[in-house]
Amino acid sequence: MEKIAKEFPVLRKSTYLNTAVYGPLYDSLIDWRQEHDLDFLLHGSELWEHTLKTLTDTRATIGSFFNCKKENVALVYNFSIGLNLLLEGLDTKKKVLLLENDYPSLNWPFESRKFKTKVLKITSDVEAEIEEAVKSENIDVFAFSIVQWLDGFFIDLEFIKRLKKANPDVLIIADGTQFCGASAFDFKTSGIDVLGASGYKWLLSGYGNGFMLLGENAAEEFSVPTIGFNAANGNYKNKDTLTLAKKLEPGHLSSLNFGSLKFSLDYLNGIGMDNITDHNEILSKKVKKELAALGVLDENIVERKVHSTIFNIKADEKMYKKLTDNDILCSQRGHGIRISFNFYNNEDDLASLVRILKKEK
Repeated sequence: MEKIAKEFPVLRKSTYLNTAVYGPLYDSLIDWRQEHDLDFLLHGSELWEHTLKTLTDTRATIGSFFNCKKENVALVYNFSIGLNLLLEGLDTKKKVLLLENDYPSLNWPFESRKFKTKVLKITSDVEAEIEEAVKSENIDVFAFSIVQWLDGFFIDLEFIKRLKKANPDVLIIADGTQFCGASAFDFKTSGIDVLGASGYKWLLSGYGNGFMLLGENAAEEFSVPTIGFNAANGNYKNKDTLTLAKKLEPGHLSSLNFGSLKFSLDYLNGIGMDNITDHNEILSKKVKKELAALGVLDENIVERKVHSTIFNIKADEKMYKKLTDNDILCSQRGHGIRISFNFYNNEDDLASLVRILKKEK
């Protein structure tokens, strides 16, 4: 992984523990983006067919990467847009289960549309509480982030499979923005009906690209009214036969943005998602052990067997300044400081963090 890390210029000037805010760009992606724009500079509309092919290839690559039929992949500029478009077609009489302090762009769209909601506080045993709520509260929809944005709390995906099997009529919607790209994932077998993600974090693709993956029965749940000429592939005859995925693509799409996503998916595949998953799981355990020993983690995190590579440490403004003054890039989130590790991070990065934290003890 050290050789790969050399492709990321930001790593040369800092200890980058901030992928949860923005996945750093890398040399080969920038080369591709510059080549793309140079082609348009020189050839303009002559590249129209090339643009369409780029978008088609991106859908296919996303489908292959996450094991979802390409016909069920919608290209959206970010998760927030994708979810809002979908919810325009969901019956607001349905009762929705949400998690407290989940990402606002997940919870707010349900709340603003006046869905009946039940909100669960996240505890170390939250899966059992989700299961109980689904049974006792007549839940129709469960919407959640696989990895929580504030502290990296990781919802057990094996539990999600069991939940869906036991409750096949419950619609499960997941935000994978803080998950997709950090770990291998198989959508087809996940039990999730809809998964969306933005590409600018762990997928390392820059702003302005994302996707929605739609299960085989998703079209039965959503009567989405959005439409546009692009959704019909520029063919008047397609107006009344649009798939759900195409209704989420009403207007023209950027081949630069979505081509960047395809490039990064190919890049991650080149490294190997199994390799990335193994690296991140091992690093997560080491980070958790060190931070737990310092007493800076919430008990809900310490008590969990499996965690992501995002952590929120108990620290104040003074510590945040100390970290940033020592070129450790991180973020203030919630009541602490959020740090996040990825495959280009290593134990030296962890040691740099711990060394500064210990000085304040």
